[in-house]
Amino acid sequence: MAMEHKKFDPNGAIHDNGNYFGIPLTPNEAALVLISAPWDVTVSERAGSSYAPDAIIEASRSVDFFEPMAPYAWRKGIATVPIDYSIQDMSHRLRSDAERIIKAYKNCSSMIDGLVYERRLRRVNEASEVVNINIHEQAAHWLAKGKIVGLVGGDQSTAYGNIRAVAEHHKHIGILHIDSTCDLREQYQGFEHSHASVMHNVLRDVEGVERLVGVGVRAFSPAEWERAESDERIRLFTGQQIWSGHFEGVLWSTMCDKIIAELPQKVYVSLDIDGLTIECSPHTGTSVAGGLRFPEVVYLLGKVVDSGREIVGFDLTEVVPDLEDKTDAAVAARLLYNMCCMALKNHPGPEVL
Repeated sequence: MAMEHKKFDPNGAIHDNGNYFGIPLTPNEAALVLISAPWDVTVSERAGSSYAPDAIIEASRSVDFFEPMAPYAWRKGIATVPIDYSIQDMSHRLRSDAERIIKAYKNCSSMIDGLVYERRLRRVNEASEVVNINIHEQAAHWLAKGKIVGLVGGDQSTAYGNIRAVAEHHKHIGILHIDSTCDLREQYQGFEHSHASVMHNVLRDVEGVERLVGVGVRAFSPAEWERAESDERIRLFTGQQIWSGHFEGVLWSTMCDKIIAELPQKVYVSLDIDGLTIECSPHTGTSVAGGLRFPEVVYLLGKVVDSGREIVGFDLTEVVPDLEDKTDAAVAARLLYNMCCMALKNHPGPEVL
């Protein structure tokens, strides 16, 4: 064990070394690696999730390491892949183009400027494809080295590349999708890689995904609902269904058992922060009333692992940090740490810290 690792004290103040949770490991040394996707070009409402990786890194230094559900899982190692800031630069450069397109759709404009509009849309769609290829390549590289790969977004469109890489590597996976929306639109506002169409794109393109289990979904278009009802790969546990269960005395543990029964052995967790109640993410891009409470999400993830299933990858997206109110980043950092620990809990890797 390197001397730097021996000096790492999980009980003391965590140094600002640019890594998630301040853990001083390289990706080659750790069992789990975190890649970042600072991209939010096509977000429909409030932008800002391109700043989430840096904000969550900063907030993660305040996360305590003892996780009662997986006490020493962190010792197997959590490492940070250096952030590719070219993704963020491209996001900021193209956001004005996307905003013009979004405004035209919202206003039902018949005065869209022809070829200029088409060029803007093509630029955004082509750039979104480039970003997802970048993420896919990063994830595939570390998966080939035997790592668990987690993604920190960015908006949820960035999950596509990571899901694709994990499904290609592991085969036969199910997605536990915690979100306020289905994300099953064929495209949204003209964007082919919209945050609102990521799961449609996954089910269309990625053969290794056998099941999509949506939890907490409470806002869907009629077409999305019809798609979910007609596609045997999709199972929804809606927010309305979960609330009704609570009101009628159904234990959350019983509901979790039903959710988990729909998942195969290998599970990918895709967690949009707006799947939780609004107080957990007051500045997220698309706020929808209702949602899962923080302890319910943590309990569900713990039950997934305790069922003997394996979390083979995950993403955390749609966090919009605020300069004054640190709630969003603080909650996200704690959720991210829990997701890491649950993925590592049953992992056979040795302790490196």
